[in-house]
Amino acid sequence: MRASKIAYKPVGFALGAVSGMIAGAVFQQTWKLIEGEGDAPDALDEDRSWRQILLAAAVQGAIFSVVKAAVERSGATATRRVTGTWPA
Repeated sequence: MRASKIAYKPVGFALGAVSGMIAGAVFQQTWKLIEGEGDAPDALDEDRSWRQILLAAAVQGAIFSVVKAAVERSGATATRRVTGTWPA
């Protein structure tokens, strides 16, 4: 295993946790703009429509994917700056 890959492991774990927190906060603010409500619907929330539940799931998935990709790419770029090689 290359040194850059080993060096990236703990960084990747930390970045994963940070990206989850960032994505959650972004999603909450985005949902307020979309529906004007504070809480996004849960799949088991029987007071919400299918439309609201599926829209929330789609928006949340898109936000989490974009934030995760951005954070992982930034971490890999920083690892390359430190070690001189790409961590993959």
